[in-house]
Amino acid sequence: MSEQANQPSPSNREAANLQPAALVRTEAAALEALAARLEGQMAEPFSRAVELILRCGESNGRVVVTGMGKSGIIAQKIAATLSSTGSPALFLHPAEAVHGDLGVLMPGDVVVALSSSGETEEILRLLAMLKRKGDALVSFTCNLNSTLAQASDVALDCSVAREACGLNLAPTASTTAMLALGDALAIAVSLRKGFRVEDFAELHPGGKLGKRLARVRDLMHSGDQVPVVSPTTSMTDVIYEMSSKKLGITTVQEQGLLRGVISDGDLRRLLEREGGAALSRSAGEAMNPLPRTIAPEEFAATALAILEERKITSLIVVDAHQTVQGVLHLHDLWGVELI
Repeated sequence: MSEQANQPSPSNREAANLQPAALVRTEAAALEALAARLEGQMAEPFSRAVELILRCGESNGRVVVTGMGKSGIIAQKIAATLSSTGSPALFLHPAEAVHGDLGVLMPGDVVVALSSSGETEEILRLLAMLKRKGDALVSFTCNLNSTLAQASDVALDCSVAREACGLNLAPTASTTAMLALGDALAIAVSLRKGFRVEDFAELHPGGKLGKRLARVRDLMHSGDQVPVVSPTTSMTDVIYEMSSKKLGITTVQEQGLLRGVISDGDLRRLLEREGGAALSRSAGEAMNPLPRTIAPEEFAATALAILEERKITSLIVVDAHQTVQGVLHLHDLWGVELI
């Protein structure tokens, strides 16, 4: 084989010289172009797609997202984002659909189909069935003249100047544009629905995100775990209660109502000021009458922010009548992040 035959082709040589930053900028340029279309000629069709999904939800329909290959992977993520932001959605593999999985489609669903070319054979096979069921079709495609786009109720343009792949072949910039467009659609729908952080928390009970959105009532110490003394309790008994409950604090209560707290720090400062005479004090004389409190329905992240701001380790959990519900300690919030 000649030396010339071993040389890379011009297109391969060009690909070999591309720097990672240049590849990322190619994808960034695709997103900038997509954003410009959303502010311009695609604003109206995008709004129609949002309306279709909103009406679908009002009639208890689902969003069924489909795509083949790399587009299918993006479709799965879009379906997951829709579901986690309050729009029930599922992924339908187009090849499996024609072998029985079409049964998941129900009248009133909205199908979101992803195909860069708009001519993906497995996607096109679904069109006749969708028309028979009367389900609305939204397409993400790079070719608005394609069969898929022409058959859609709404066709959204994901075209890119070029793929980030040096050969301009592998789906890269185009799938990035599809992913961003799917995120935009899901969030636009959730905002129109009035989806709240409370709703998001209900759908994300597990993992770090779940703990961040957990309620104070789910993490606090309650019942017999709460240290309790009365205003007349002696300091000896106060120290015993604090030691036995191991929270570094005790509540001072009368008939379940919060009157104050005594913390390790309060006790230490009292002993520094008064020495042994401090032990003759009652809880009511030694307590802090204005402790920091929090409602049980507040988010754990809100509690963490208060603890960090005030540089304290515990919050007393009370209801609207100042009835003690529990104690939340900083250790209970390990793994929680600020919102």
